[in-house]
Amino acid sequence: MDMAEEKGTSRVTVTAAALAFIAELVAEHGPVLFHQSGGCCDGSSPMCYRRDEFMVGDGDVLLGHIGGAPFYIGAAQYEAWKHTALIIDVVPGRGGMFSLDNGRERRFLTRSRVCALPQAVRR
Repeated sequence: MDMAEEKGTSRVTVTAAALAFIAELVAEHGPVLFHQSGGCCDGSSPMCYRRDEFMVGDGDVLLGHIGGAPFYIGAAQYEAWKHTALIIDVVPGRGGMFSLDNGRERRFLTRSRVCALPQAVRR
């Protein structure tokens, strides 16, 4: 899996295929953002919205940027995944009903890997 990590971002990375798909969506819709909520829909699918059509909540956590787009995660989902690094990829299928990737026969998918936890300090 070919991955790119944007400067200053250590908690979210993106595949080359996802970067290309983001560029397509930005060319068509303008600036976008991502939100990973884990709500009623598939928790492995981040939702992609026009930046001016989504209100980020006070409890949402900014993990970083992919393809120039901010990537947020809901507070409850962050608590469950706080020891993981997220990898955003593209796979065949349909996106979430309100996500910009819907109806394109490709969708974003969040994969994860466990981050190394810091060793306890010995005295």
